[in-house]
Amino acid sequence: MTMGDEHMQVSYSTAESRYRRVVLADDHRVVAQGIEHLLEDRFDSIELVCSGEELVEAVRRDPPDVVVADISMPGLTGIQALRRMREEGFEMPVVFLTMHDESSVAAEAIRAGARGYVLKSAAGEELVRALAGVMGGHTYVTPTLAMDAITNAGRQQYVLTDKQLRILEYVARGLRSKQIAYELGVSVRTIESHKYAIMQELGVHGTLELVRKAEHEGLIRH
Repeated sequence: MTMGDEHMQVSYSTAESRYRRVVLADDHRVVAQGIEHLLEDRFDSIELVCSGEELVEAVRRDPPDVVVADISMPGLTGIQALRRMREEGFEMPVVFLTMHDESSVAAEAIRAGARGYVLKSAAGEELVRALAGVMGGHTYVTPTLAMDAITNAGRQQYVLTDKQLRILEYVARGLRSKQIAYELGVSVRTIESHKYAIMQELGVHGTLELVRKAEHEGLIRH
């Protein structure tokens, strides 16, 4: 995914434009009501839902101009709900308003099709700017996350299991297969099999190349 400068804006006019309908998805009712109050002058209709499933149903019933959603919700997460909506052909902009301040999560949201990503810790006016931006065809990411999120969103995605990611971290720390096998309580053959599968997935042929590629792709936590 490549995102040019024309898509990345961090400052928009907050001049009021009025739209027909927004769906707000947040399982914290007080938060949702606060957002509703912030946006009531900008939308004719505001529907509050408190789960990913309810969000999908609300969109199916009456597609809104835009969705504002939390990520962590009961049942489907906001990102899972977004993927389902996109699979069903709904293309309205989705802005995530969340506590998750990790650029990797923002990148995942962008890859899933989100048009905005705003932290709940930011002032309400930032959400207004984000909505103005996405309704104008742009993408908005909270400035403190923007660069890392876009960089990560452009990276190739690799399918590794949790165990393989743990093995990768041990390899990066310099542990040999026998030591990793002891740490994880499995056989050396199992570790070697996983290590080979990881190398195949990343397209590398040696341990040093594996560690360098994994670090570059953000697969190793520091």
